[in-house]
Amino acid sequence: MKRIFLGLALLCTLTLSCREKPYENPVIANDCPDPSVLDNRSRDGYFYAYSTRSRIGDTLYEIPVWRSRDFVHWEIAGAAFTAETRPDWEPKGVLWAPDINYIDGKYVLYYALGVWGDHDRSASGVAVSDSPTGPFRDLGMLVSRENTGVGNSIDPNFFRDDDGRNYLYWGSLAHRTDSIAGRLSGIYVVELTPDGLALQPGTKPVKVAGDGMEGAYVHKRKKFYYLFASEGSCCNGARSTYHVIVGRSESPLGPFVSRSGMSMLPERGMPYDGTILTADADSLFRGPGHNGEIVRDRRGRDWMPYHTYWKGNGYKGRLMNIDRVLWTKDGWPYFEGDAPSTGRQGPRF
Repeated sequence: MKRIFLGLALLCTLTLSCREKPYENPVIANDCPDPSVLDNRSRDGYFYAYSTRSRIGDTLYEIPVWRSRDFVHWEIAGAAFTAETRPDWEPKGVLWAPDINYIDGKYVLYYALGVWGDHDRSASGVAVSDSPTGPFRDLGMLVSRENTGVGNSIDPNFFRDDDGRNYLYWGSLAHRTDSIAGRLSGIYVVELTPDGLALQPGTKPVKVAGDGMEGAYVHKRKKFYYLFASEGSCCNGARSTYHVIVGRSESPLGPFVSRSGMSMLPERGMPYDGTILTADADSLFRGPGHNGEIVRDRRGRDWMPYHTYWKGNGYKGRLMNIDRVLWTKDGWPYFEGDAPSTGRQGPRF
């Protein structure tokens, strides 16, 4: 009996050590910009990651869908749209910055569709499916300059509050012509209908972050709402200056401020001081940003995906990393070393 017990203990120890062995970044070594993740394990045992339109091998995917059982090892599982089913309300638009959610029994995908550099023709829409791998049925445009006044209405993020109210955060960088014309830009929030598929009648956009910020993601922890976003140049390879910032508020409508108390609506020309993730000193990773959803493992540790350029492949494409989000005693998120890791002890699920 003693031998059996010792054997089981050894097997358990080996199993735990295998589960906890270090992972390596990037976890998706393929172009995977603007990742959004869904924890679907309670329904089919998988995590899913969605990203901006990208080519994998010889195939062009209209919003690639990846899946994983452990949040570390990923495989391609399909695409949200095909060339025939992709949204066509902006014929010359390109799909990017998806945001995946499971809402009242449906898989709901918010996405940006736009013409690069044309803020009047860059907006966000919504689609639904009965499966995380699609096919998704497009329901059309949701926010744009036309119906909200906000230019470059991209990078949508859905958030459901504890009281059941639904919000959409969206918006992006201002263009010089926007400033000259006095047009709206930056990150905004509106309330959505209970099903999350339309704007709540009478809702008005509320600005929550400045003209140099984009890629909004809202996370609630205890009494605070945390607005994660990105600043800098997203898409210039080794010269990219993208970095993750954060602010928090006791209301989903803001005001959001940094740890020092600086507003995420900084005065023009004033740099925001809430940076929590930026390039490492050796430039192994450049331009880390546009993070996805925080996922908690069975030990209560929080993990966040984000995209980054990687020296290991010559800074070609924005790949997906994951890293652990740590929290200060007074409730502020941070990353070890304030920079991407090459890999550490992995999550346990």
